[in-house]
Amino acid sequence: MPHGARLSVLCQMFGQNVAGRVRTTGYWNKLTTGAFISDGFVAWRPNRAVPWCSATGVRATATAYTRGTGVIIRRGPDTRHPAVGRLSNRQRFGVACQQWGQRVRGPATTSPIWNVLATGRQVPDALTLWRPGRPSLPWCGQAGWTVPPTPSNFIRRVAPGARMSQARYRVPASVTIAQAILESGWGKSLLTRRDHNYFGIKCFGAPGTIAIGCRGYATHECGGGKCWRTRATFRVYRNLAGSMLDHAKWLAERPRYRGAFRYYLSPGRFAAAIHRAGYATSPVYARNLIRIMSRYNLYRFN
Repeated sequence: MPHGARLSVLCQMFGQNVAGRVRTTGYWNKLTTGAFISDGFVAWRPNRAVPWCSATGVRATATAYTRGTGVIIRRGPDTRHPAVGRLSNRQRFGVACQQWGQRVRGPATTSPIWNVLATGRQVPDALTLWRPGRPSLPWCGQAGWTVPPTPSNFIRRVAPGARMSQARYRVPASVTIAQAILESGWGKSLLTRRDHNYFGIKCFGAPGTIAIGCRGYATHECGGGKCWRTRATFRVYRNLAGSMLDHAKWLAERPRYRGAFRYYLSPGRFAAAIHRAGYATSPVYARNLIRIMSRYNLYRFN
């Protein structure tokens, strides 16, 4: 597309981080032709809000949805925050991003997700009707994703966080890197790209103190010699650093993994211990970690 060409934008999505001529961003514009262009290469004159793309790739519209007279706009994601306005029932409004907060019951669903307006004010997603379908919204403050092109690039990216986790929580850096490789598929899994979750840590109802939300994904579970497809909610992070820190904190604070820390200086035994304690359902999980640590000499990071 030539420089200076005018674009006809249909809607936007959030995805890979791109350093463009105008800005560095994870926002992508879907054109009316069906093609996509990074917003990093788009100069808006004048600036305008772009609607989100629904799951079917068309414009998604948010409207206030309640059995009452309207939806209260609040200063934060909790009904204890002061009211600063009101949307009338069926009134359309724009959403910038989403945030985890107080669980609210709406006419059709109950949800802890709050939709953040361009002003920073918030309304419950349970009181929001998306048509023709709910878009895949970014979480507020979430960075766009990038996938390192080679294994060595991936290892260089995650190694500093792994060493920091080792210094703070005594989780061997080599184990952390091997887990990130195995769990994220070298950073290529949808869970990692979309929500910076490198270790497959689930929510179990709440994101905890480091993650910024929860999102549902299709996954596999194994047990009794069998594996099956299922669906679970996983933690969402702002970036790689949050995922690395939460992983180490998770291991250090769970009583069932306490015995593994006796092998802090023996990464292979540490990996076997967390596997025995139930970290993963795959019967060959520890074996795979040890193989990865040996193949890429990850022990050098301990």
